[in-house]
Amino acid sequence: MTVTVLRGGDVLDVHTGNVLASHDVVIDGDRIVEVARNAQVPAGAELVDVRGKTVMPGLIDCHVHVLASRANLGTNAQMPNILVALRAVPILDAMLARGFTSVRDAGGADWALAQAVEQGIVSGPRIFASGKALSQTGGHGDFRPRGDVLEPCSCCFRAGAIARIVDGVDAVRLAVREEIQKGANQIKIMASGGVASPTDPIANTQYSEAEIAAIVEEAEAANTYVMAHAYTPRAISRVIKAGVRTIEHGNLVDDAAAQLMAERGAFAVPTLITYDALASDGEALGLPAESIAKISTVRDQGRESLRTYARAGVAMGYGSDLLGEMHRYQSDEFRIRAEMLDPLQAVQSATSVAAKIVQREGELGVVAVGALADLIVVDGNPLDDIGVLCDDGAKIVGVWQNGRRVAR
Repeated sequence: MTVTVLRGGDVLDVHTGNVLASHDVVIDGDRIVEVARNAQVPAGAELVDVRGKTVMPGLIDCHVHVLASRANLGTNAQMPNILVALRAVPILDAMLARGFTSVRDAGGADWALAQAVEQGIVSGPRIFASGKALSQTGGHGDFRPRGDVLEPCSCCFRAGAIARIVDGVDAVRLAVREEIQKGANQIKIMASGGVASPTDPIANTQYSEAEIAAIVEEAEAANTYVMAHAYTPRAISRVIKAGVRTIEHGNLVDDAAAQLMAERGAFAVPTLITYDALASDGEALGLPAESIAKISTVRDQGRESLRTYARAGVAMGYGSDLLGEMHRYQSDEFRIRAEMLDPLQAVQSATSVAAKIVQREGELGVVAVGALADLIVVDGNPLDDIGVLCDDGAKIVGVWQNGRRVAR
């Protein structure tokens, strides 16, 4: 196996915020085998001088849609499958260049796309895929327009559709089993109204408690978990009581719902940058007028939700949830987190906390012996200036994934 030594950089301990000055990181194959000053370097090792730079874990985005190359998700779902897949390739490559070595896809990406990355067919982050998210009729995953006749949904067969329509306890049980059989790492459900869908007000709850309980039961039987799109305290509390593990967005959370999440050990995955991007770019990129009208409902309160979760002690993972050309704003979520909380918590959301969410704690999100060698080298210290992780990765000078340099 090839040995690589990142020599003399300042290694960031994301758990404590401490910096190990002038340390070497030794990589053997796909693992970190030593983090020390003046490490012994075996003959033939590749030396990479990173003095004056910060070495930190590869970033993890816990809420992406890599197949959403169009801002209008209804339009995205109508594209031919091969075109959808090919348009995802530059999205994946750009995420990796920004330092995101792993992502959790929240609807759309599947086992096959994850395998394409793992096998080196395309360049991109490691994908924790949800397959198709589950949505009730008229829910956040239903992009059919209103009309006199409700046409059958072909979403199960379209690569560009982020969700499938399924109703009833028995049907959702089967849908979970099908998504897991097809290789989903976790199950995503739509549990409240949303911005991008045309006919469901944000205040609506979606799926009955019996349906949610059945989905959670099936996921747990397969040794995985459920992530739920939910905005309001009522929607959040319903799914948390049923056993959902992560709340996606959660912009309108109140103290009581956040406290319930903390008591149940649930995670929040805010996605605040997407609302800024939708407000500035959404209309020009084809977002429907019905969706544009919903943005202000959740945008401002979303920022305050970070403090609500923090007060309750809810761990927060990093999410971006961007669509189409707006993917370029992915790393700017760090600025919002740092402004409302602090830089260390912003970094932890995309490293140590995110690793717990994807159930790879100790392997990802840390620079430590035995961890996978997913690493980035940054020109600057993000705890002093969070901007070094922003601006489309401009200050990232090297990206390693599974011990191999893959970008910059």
